[in-house]
Parts: sequence; structure tokens; C-alpha cells
Amino acid sequence: MTEAEQEKAPDLSALEQEGEIAADYVEGLLDIADIDGDIDMDVEGDRALVSVVGLKGTELVGPGGEVLEALQELTRLAVHRQTGERSRLMLDVAGYRERRRAELTKLGTEVANQVREHGEPKSLHPMTPFERKIVHDAVASAGLRSESEGEEPQRYVVVLPA
Repeated sequence: MTEAEQEKAPDLSALEQEGEIAADYVEGLLDIADIDGDIDMDVEGDRALVSVVGLKGTELVGPGGEVLEALQELTRLAVHRQTGERSRLMLDVAGYRERRRAELTKLGTEVANQVREHGEPKSLHPMTPFERKIVHDAVASAGLRSESEGEEPQRYVVVLPA
């Protein structure tokens, strides 16, 4: 492995440390809120993944994942405060992100097929960066290209004909 490749390769021990810090932080939040849930940690690609499982209810996800996004940002800040490094940590609650990933992959594929059939660009509703990335990947897999337009939090994906 070249020096440049080593610099780009994720540091597994650093990602595991991020996961540990995040898990402790989220566990503290659950205790404060008196919410029962178990915490799973993993490293997926170049980011730590912390999941809260075994929950009853969706109060930690909120409408459209808004509460989950806020919890993820707070958790990233807690990790940053301890490590001094910016975190790309992904937080999931009750499998919400996995379900959302499947929905968005299907949406991206369907819209790509519509754009291919009609030859007209199609804009989607505003999405989070996580959601846009999934749609971009699905559109690329379908053989078309897409772009993000607009300003946060109203940034959205436009699927373009070939």
C-alpha cells in the first residue's frame, strides 16, 4: 500500500474508538430519558455505525427522521469534543435508516427508469445528505446521472436523462 493509500484508508481503531464514545453518549441519553434499548456498534466502510435496537415506539426517530438526525449531530459533537476529530458517525434507531435506505434505493431506481423513458429531468423532494447519497447511488446504478441542487435544508436531487 502506498503512503497516499494509507492516508486515505480509514483507521479502524479510530473508528472503533468513535463508536465506543458514541455508544457511551447515546447510552447516557437513553438513561436520562428512561428509555430501554440496546446499543450495537459496527464499522461500515469509512464510518462508525451505532444502532439503538429493541425500542418500542418511534419517539427517537421523529417525523421524517428529524429527531434521529438531531441525535446523530449531538452524538457527532460529543465524539468531536473527546477526539478533536470531525466524525462521520452514523446513528440508527430501531432500523429506521436501513428501511429508509431500501425505500430510497427503490425510489432512485424508479425515477431513473421514468427519466430514461420520458427523456425529461425529474426533481425530487428535499432530502438530507444521507438520503441524497442513497438516491445518487441508485441512479448511478441504473446508468443515469443526478445532481443535488438548492441550499440546505431544502437541497434536493435532480435525475438527468442520459
